Amino acid sequence: MRKGTTPDIHPDWVCLAVIGAPKGLRGAVRLSCFAEDPAAIGTYNPMHAEPGGRTLDLTVLEHPRRGHLVVAIDGVADRQAAAALAGTRLFVPRSRMPEVSANEFYHHDLIGLAAFHVDGSPLGRVRAVHDWGAGDTMEITGEGPGSDFLVPFTENNVPVVDLERGRIIVDPPDGILARQEG
Repeated sequence: MRKGTTPDIHPDWVCLAVIGAPKGLRGAVRLSCFAEDPAAIGTYNPMHAEPGGRTLDLTVLEHPRRGHLVVAIDGVADRQAAAALAGTRLFVPRSRMPEVSANEFYHHDLIGLAAFHVDGSPLGRVRAVHDWGAGDTMEITGEGPGSDFLVPFTENNVPVVDLERGRIIVDPPDGILARQEG
């Protein structure tokens, strides 16, 4: 499965990174990267600050550590300018992204899909896909308070992803929905 999104949907754009805090005094920044190969983030240059926004070229200075890269951004020469960019999401046009194989998905494509239980009952919608290091986890938002839940995004727990019909089928591990209802 591939990474690359935020909860905001922009159909023709894919969010590949978010600029974090400055590192040092010369304009370098920490970067949370959602690409499959974070060290290759520079191959997507130029990137856009928000869909269709200002373009930025990145150069990797330090490879991934603790989930972050350290990058230089062309035209950003000091800590103050770097700090002003903190929180900026970096996008690339979807047309520049590689095609995925049959059982791979961009997180971007999963967000917003309707979620149904294997018994056919509606569960809600995919709100986000998280990668906390042990594999992808889907956040499903149901109707009403306390109806949100997390499910591991594995073939066993999500046996069907139907992008054409805009839905997934979920077979949650025992106890997940019981905790949600209780």
